[in-house]
Amino acid sequence: MHHNNSIPVIPVAGKSAARQAAQSLGESAVRWLQQNKFNAKAFAHCIIPDSNGNVSAVLAGINPESPIQAVAALPKKLPAGDYYLQCDKDQHWQQQAYMGWQLASYKFDRYLDKASAWPRLIKPESADETIDQQIAATHLVRDLINTPTEDMGPDHLQDATRQIAEKFNAEFSVIIGDELESDFPAIHAVGRASHRAPRLLRLSWGDKDHPRIALIGKGVCFDTGGLDLKSSVGMRKMKKDMGGAAHALALAQLVMASNLPVQVELYLPTVENAVDANAYRPGDVVTTRQGLSVEIGNTDAEGRVILADALTLACEHQPELMIDFATLTGAARVALGTDLPALFSNDADLRRDLHICGDQIEDPMWPLPLYQPYMRLIESDIADICNNASSSFGGCITAALFLQQFTDKNIPWCHLDTYGWNDSKRPGRPPGGEAMGLRAAFRMLQNRYGS
Repeated sequence: MHHNNSIPVIPVAGKSAARQAAQSLGESAVRWLQQNKFNAKAFAHCIIPDSNGNVSAVLAGINPESPIQAVAALPKKLPAGDYYLQCDKDQHWQQQAYMGWQLASYKFDRYLDKASAWPRLIKPESADETIDQQIAATHLVRDLINTPTEDMGPDHLQDATRQIAEKFNAEFSVIIGDELESDFPAIHAVGRASHRAPRLLRLSWGDKDHPRIALIGKGVCFDTGGLDLKSSVGMRKMKKDMGGAAHALALAQLVMASNLPVQVELYLPTVENAVDANAYRPGDVVTTRQGLSVEIGNTDAEGRVILADALTLACEHQPELMIDFATLTGAARVALGTDLPALFSNDADLRRDLHICGDQIEDPMWPLPLYQPYMRLIESDIADICNNASSSFGGCITAALFLQQFTDKNIPWCHLDTYGWNDSKRPGRPPGGEAMGLRAAFRMLQNRYGS
């Protein structure tokens, strides 16, 4: 069902496919293609004009293996107007291509004169009804991460979470500042130095008869490194250190918007890791909700400290599945680069399901081991455990092992160490905040709990 004035976008892989497509459009299109030396490589495109000089069709060079990128270069290059996909690809391919177009039609313009209209791609009829919800959730992650800390501190993240809770009639509660000290001492210790009080945000939604899933996200709204101060280069992007919380919140929104038959419990430990006279120090021993004592080897390994208390609380409610997201370690980026979140899980089926889902929808991640012998690297002489390892090798594994100490071995748990950021411009991946692992996690939940 295409509006009469909408323009076909025809995906073509290689020159012969482009020639065939042009022949179906008529002799002048064939000549136009030859004159433009169109090579039909991925991300190349050719606009075919009509006799009045208007766009009559667009040929889009594609890599057929990557539907999400197929037409993602076009929103920035085509004139405004309505377009539709004209191809014989299957439903999955077409909805991935539509998703890629929508993800490319994103600009963080909060502080700019509003941008001009994007060209619009009509949604394929066969598309899954959650596709628009997945796009909205991705844009939520991007918006939250891209917003500078001045406008996205613990109080603002609380407001954003509360608004989403209200929208879906979920319960929302928050524990703030010194109220944390007795029950959530680790969150309190990390966040107490900021003029914006630390807090634990909690959202609950769903039918009590449905299976319970816990979502946990690292909400460090800004990370100076604490007294172990980061370099200026290391601090530059630290508005993104609440990226894990953004992912967990967006996943909760997706589950609620799609009405998945589960109970959601969302836990967001939210702090600013600041420098002040009362900041927690290297060498301090911090107690945790679970009772394990943590020696602070480095105040810049704060994410795992606040997650410890949140994971403990999540386990107390005996969910049948736990997922945490965190922009946790530079070591994960050294191991896997910026595109691939590191995936850890205490449950082989869960790890495999997530990995496969990520590959199916081009939201990839890579499994790494919870290798127990490395526990020796986070031993402490004066406490039960140390928050940073005695060696920098395998740093994302030692961080994951630290978190594992605060989980229940009988509850399937996975931990995503994600970058949450695009360093460069790529089709569908604008520079700045990015959702990584969000759609894969949702797909996994859909497969497990959907109809």
